[in-house]
Amino acid sequence: MELLSPAGNIDKLRYCYAYGADAAYIGLKNFSLRVKADNFYEDEYSKVIQLKNEFPGRRLHCALNISFHNNEIDRFIKDIPYFKQYPIDAFIVQDLGIVPILQKHFPNAQLHLSTQASCMNREAVKMYKSLGFSRVVMGREASLSEIAEIKDAVPDMEIECFVHGAMCIAYAGRCLMSAYLNGRSAQEGFCSHTCRWDYDVMVKPSELAQSGALYLREHKRPDEYFPVYEGENFTAVLSSKDLCMIDHLSDLKKAGVDSLKIEGRMKSVYYVALITRAYRKALDALEGKITQKEAEPFVSELYKVSHRPFGTGFYYGRSDADVTVSGATDSPYQLCAELGKPLCKEEENAVLKKGKFLRDSRKTAYDAMCQEARAAFDKRTAANPDKYLEGIEEREGWKMYPLKALNMIQKDSELEVVSPDCVAKKLCSKDFLLVNPENGETYNWVCDGHPCVIYTAEEIASASLVRIKDEGYVEGRFRDNGR
Repeated sequence: MELLSPAGNIDKLRYCYAYGADAAYIGLKNFSLRVKADNFYEDEYSKVIQLKNEFPGRRLHCALNISFHNNEIDRFIKDIPYFKQYPIDAFIVQDLGIVPILQKHFPNAQLHLSTQASCMNREAVKMYKSLGFSRVVMGREASLSEIAEIKDAVPDMEIECFVHGAMCIAYAGRCLMSAYLNGRSAQEGFCSHTCRWDYDVMVKPSELAQSGALYLREHKRPDEYFPVYEGENFTAVLSSKDLCMIDHLSDLKKAGVDSLKIEGRMKSVYYVALITRAYRKALDALEGKITQKEAEPFVSELYKVSHRPFGTGFYYGRSDADVTVSGATDSPYQLCAELGKPLCKEEENAVLKKGKFLRDSRKTAYDAMCQEARAAFDKRTAANPDKYLEGIEEREGWKMYPLKALNMIQKDSELEVVSPDCVAKKLCSKDFLLVNPENGETYNWVCDGHPCVIYTAEEIASASLVRIKDEGYVEGRFRDNGR
C-alpha cells in the first residue's frame, strides 16, 4: 500500500519524503481546500523538482479540489503554463468541469477523485472510471465492507482512504456551517472549523417543557442561536474524534485499499514528520521489512503529537463516529528546531577561526587594561552575560550542523533529536554548544531568527528535528491554546 502524506509547503514536502511517504499531496495557491496552508506558488516548482530528484520514485499529487466558479475556471486556464512547471503525477479533483481541461493540458497526469465528491458505491466508481479517473478517494463515511465490495466490483480502480487526522461532522466534509456563521466557505478552502468552537447548550425558559427546545450558542456570538437536533446516539452539530487507523492496517489491506492518506496540510512540520514516520514503520512491519517490536517505539510516538481523542471513524460502523468531542489534546513536547546537513570542513574551520579571533582580540584588549578597568569590565560582563559571549573553541570529534530555531533553546536545555530512523536521541547541556556562525560566539540561548549551528559529537541524521519537553504539559489535562 502507498503511504500518502500532506505537504502544506516546500519544507513539509521535504519531511514527507524524508520520513517515509511514498507520495505527498500539495495544493496550488487558491485552488485547493486548504487556502490557509502556505501552498505552492512563484518559483517553488524548481525546489519541488529538486526534491523529487533527491528522493527518486516518490510521487507528487496536486489537490485542485475546490468547487470552481466561472472566474476560477478562467483563472486556472490562464495559469496552466505556470502549473505545467510542477512535476505533478496526479490531480485530486471533485469538480467534473475541470476534468476535460486537465486531460487536454496534462495528458500524462492521473486523475484522482477527491473525497469531496462523496463517491460511496460501485456504480459511481464505474462511472468515474469511464470518465478517465484512475483512483477514487473514498468518502470518510464508507465502511471497510463497502470498500471491499467496491474493490471486488472494480478491481482495476485504485482506492485511497484517509487513515489519520481530523474528521468533519458534515457529509464528506461538505460543510456549510462555516459559510453560514462568518462567510468563510469550506468549499472554497476557507473553513474556520466552526464545529470545533465552544458552544453553550441553551433552552428558552418559556419552552423548557417542549421537545426540541435546545439551542447552541457559540461563546463569541452571544446573540446567535442554533437549534440542536438529536438523533439516536448523536447530536447533529459539534466536533468528531480524530481518525487513527494505525492499528488496523491489515484490515485496510484486506479490503483492497491501495493508498493510505494522512490528513493535515495545515499541521506542523513536527506533526507531518512523526505521523508519517509512525505509519511508515507500521507499514514496514505489516510487509515484513521490520519486526513489530522494531516498529512499536515509532508507533507510540504518534500519541505524543497533538490530537483529539482517536477513533476508527465509519470503518467498523457508525457508533464510534457518532461520539462528539471538543478541542485537542496537548503534546508533551514542543518542536524547537530543524537541523540541516553537517557543515563541510572548510565551513566549520571558518567558524572556528572567527571564534579564535574573537577570543584573541578580547584577551589582547583585556590584558591592556589597568586593574580598575578590568574590574569594571568583569562587573559589566557578569551583569550582561548575553552581551559578552565566549568564542568557540575546537573540540576533537565534534561537528557543526545548521540549526533553524523555531522556539527558544537554552544552552542548558535537554534536547531530543528525532530523525527518520531514530525515535529520539537525548542531548544534555554537556553534549552540545549553540554557535553563531557569523562571528564564532557561543550563545546562551537562541530563538527564531538567530543564525545558529549546533556543535556536537553526536552523529545527526539528515532531516532531523529538535524537540524539548513542554514544562506546562500535564498528562490528561487539556490546555485550550485557541482554535
